[in-house]
Amino acid sequence: MTIAFVLGTSLVGAILLAFIGDRRFAPHVNILCSLVTFAASVVLALEVYNSKSVILWQDLLFVDSFNVFLTVITSFVSFTTALFSHRYMEHERELGKVGHYRMRFYHAMYQLFIFAMLLVLLTNNVGVLWIAMELATLATVLLVSLYRTPSAVEAAWKYFILCGVGIAQALFGTILLYFAAEKVLGAGSNALLWTNLIAVSGSLEPTVLMLAFMFFMVGYGTKVGLAPLHNWLPDAHSEGPTPVSAVLSGLLLNVALYALVRCKALVDGATGTHQAGNIMMGFGILSILVASFSLLRQKDIKRMFAYSSIEHMGIATFAFGLGGPIATYGALLHMMVHSLTKSAIFFTAGNASQMSGSQEMTRIKGLIKGNSPVGWGLMMGVIAITGLPPFGVFASEFLILTATMKDAPYLTPLFLLGLAVAFAALFRKTMPMVFGRPAENQKTIRISHLPVLLHMGMVLALGVYLPSFLNDWFHTAAKLLTVR
Repeated sequence: MTIAFVLGTSLVGAILLAFIGDRRFAPHVNILCSLVTFAASVVLALEVYNSKSVILWQDLLFVDSFNVFLTVITSFVSFTTALFSHRYMEHERELGKVGHYRMRFYHAMYQLFIFAMLLVLLTNNVGVLWIAMELATLATVLLVSLYRTPSAVEAAWKYFILCGVGIAQALFGTILLYFAAEKVLGAGSNALLWTNLIAVSGSLEPTVLMLAFMFFMVGYGTKVGLAPLHNWLPDAHSEGPTPVSAVLSGLLLNVALYALVRCKALVDGATGTHQAGNIMMGFGILSILVASFSLLRQKDIKRMFAYSSIEHMGIATFAFGLGGPIATYGALLHMMVHSLTKSAIFFTAGNASQMSGSQEMTRIKGLIKGNSPVGWGLMMGVIAITGLPPFGVFASEFLILTATMKDAPYLTPLFLLGLAVAFAALFRKTMPMVFGRPAENQKTIRISHLPVLLHMGMVLALGVYLPSFLNDWFHTAAKLLTVR
């Protein structure tokens, strides 16, 4: 029953908001639906914490320690983003960027997008996962093009074409997976259930599974934003509304990586080798280096933090590829703290852009003097995302670095180089925006500071103390993903 609220609330909310339109209470309905989804996900997490795993609705849905923590993070960030978007989108309307029709469209597509991501996480069927991923793509394409400017439409088309090609590769991987599973599990949908596939993974044809993983790597890797498949991501983040950038970076990339990690665990069981992990490590380290050096060339504040997201998804992908309990634990923690930190950064970046009337970093000045919560929020976000203590990103990166030095010492210099370049680039670009004299044309706007405070407070707390239940959660999930 709980899982029905997790999935059903956002779907019902999307339908309801499509009919409500842009009435005064529509943003509140959006917030309420997100809050109910978050509350239901917490209840579901408590159920899974006590029983370790749950199979529901005739094997259609499956919940374990890995996907339930991502479900909680997804619903929480979607709730805080809905809170943030109320005043943000209200100001966008005042500026004439969106009107009655587009606001109704925004609220409905937002809830549909959340539903699609939750379905990806909770489905037990590899085919349904692919369909839900495609639904998430279509919903975000429409959200990225919300402003209908030439650059926004171009970014949406670029996103649609590149991710469409990528998701087609994932479909072919799904077909190959079914081809291998059918010989063991028989024809029918049972051959596409994660629970069945994991149980018989040692009996699946390893060559076919390895080939399927290559298609999954390209397909879902495109959605993760891994280099060299990342070209859609900076454009989509910079041209879409800031709340969309927050959920794209903080949630969708995690969800796509979740699908990839599930596939890796399956291939590991089938092949008994580390080939899939080596491929993920290669894509991960390449993404870290490409994104880090690309940060040095950015002039748009949202594009800069989009490349930062590519870097951090590269870190998580590298850690999952490295494998082992320490690296996997660090990757799970990194997914959580990155989601919280990066969404908070996009909140402050969006507010800074509205205050300055531009996303060009040269026109954003003196945020601390102009609006101290925005300035300090951006500064704290950058301190956290670069991996400085005592924030949670430092803890996750330290665990991953420790595992790298132990299991892949030859890659340690490249890993550290990427972190160092990203650190230097982000501070070099951020300091002029935060400190100094405010720009003459800086506006005063109504801002919701609560989401940023919640996110940064949690990231700070996770860097200082990890609650025992969360520690147990990560240990259980890491054990699930590292069993050969």
